[in-house]
Parts: sequence; structure tokens; C-alpha cells
Amino acid sequence: MTSAPDQPALDDDALAVLRLLAQGLSVDAVAVRLGVSGRTVRRRSRAICDRLNVPAPIAAAVWAARRGLL
Repeated sequence: MTSAPDQPALDDDALAVLRLLAQGLSVDAVAVRLGVSGRTVRRRSRAICDRLNVPAPIAAAVWAARRGLL
């Protein structure tokens, strides 16, 4: 799990999803890479967005990249 006092914690699963989405992979491609369903990827993406208080997965990826997490 990665966090600092001023930022929410993201677990390894969340970071894996963000890394792949940031590379431009589709939800289905991320699902195949991670060995999970597309529904699981969408659910994780939504949870990440909720945790980071951002509107979309790409915004979450930008957030993580700016903090050196990707």
C-alpha cells in the first residue's frame, strides 16, 4: 500500500489498474492482463475514483503519475 500523510492509500491492485489504464489499455484489456473480469476492473476504477475524489479513471492516473506512483 502506498500513501503519505496528505494522500489516500492505494493498494497494489489499485495501482496495477491505474498503471494499465494510464498506458491506454481498454477495460477489457486490463481485465485480461490482470486475470479478472471487466466488471471487476470497472468496479476497482470507480472505487479508486471515489477514494481520490476524482471524476474519472484518467484523472486518477494523472493524480498517481504526478505523485510518482506510476
